[in-house]
Amino acid sequence: MYRFVQAEKANHSVRTLCRVMRVARAGYYAWQRRGPSLRDQEDDELQKRIEAIYEASGGVYGAPKIHAELRLEHGLHVSRKRVARLMRRASLQGVHRRRQGRSKAQQASLEARIAPDRVQRGFEVDQVDSVWFADVKQAWTSEGWLYLAAVLDAASKRIVGWSMSDTPSTDLVVNAVSMAAGTRSPDGPVVHHSDRGAVYTSIRFGATLTRLNLVGSMGGRGSPHDNAVMESFFATLQTELVDRGTWRKRESLRTAIFYWIEAIYNRRRRHSSLDMLTPAEFETQYACRQVPE
Repeated sequence: MYRFVQAEKANHSVRTLCRVMRVARAGYYAWQRRGPSLRDQEDDELQKRIEAIYEASGGVYGAPKIHAELRLEHGLHVSRKRVARLMRRASLQGVHRRRQGRSKAQQASLEARIAPDRVQRGFEVDQVDSVWFADVKQAWTSEGWLYLAAVLDAASKRIVGWSMSDTPSTDLVVNAVSMAAGTRSPDGPVVHHSDRGAVYTSIRFGATLTRLNLVGSMGGRGSPHDNAVMESFFATLQTELVDRGTWRKRESLRTAIFYWIEAIYNRRRRHSSLDMLTPAEFETQYACRQVPE
């Protein structure tokens, strides 16, 4: 939590970030003085071991086998859930039994689809429709998970495209970015920044970016701070909507998220990083500034 506040404090006040992340400001400043906690340091060291085991397995081991390797070969007794969490943080995924490991050609094809980081944590952007951030978030209902893909304009903080689905498929992110391109119709190429998730590195999504005249950009492996803008947005969604209700039906949550994004977040919610304007107000003022005198 404190690491996220540290990474995002250039864009939002520490007070706001601590409120959203539900941590005390005093705790954050104390953490800042003493540096990373012992637990954080242990996680970093454990993640390095996990990555080494994963690479040694040829990229096929999942959490159960890596957990066993840590216990039997390294003498480390950690929980399987912790191993799974650190694998997700490092964007590592094992190969299922019915799938074969990647050939060299397949691996080369995957690496070719990983776009360079064209943002480099440059979260302060002045021009609307020049950089878009994108990510996927899951929320729990009694019927199972509901997945939300969102696309956010870096300058105005407005959600310009979104899509929801029962599964985290490529269709989910393709629909979100297609909505963004269709509603915004940008004049020139736009940088689309995401993580290296399988849906964003898929052949179909890459072709969609090309068709829509968007330039791909991706953060480093296992580095959520490279997409901290989206982490902040989803933390706000979780705090201000999802955590405040009990969701029995996916459709109920779907409707609530739609209303929250379009009626509240984009039009009524004020942002400290925008001098307390709403995204809609910021874009209105931005459009007026672009009109020649």
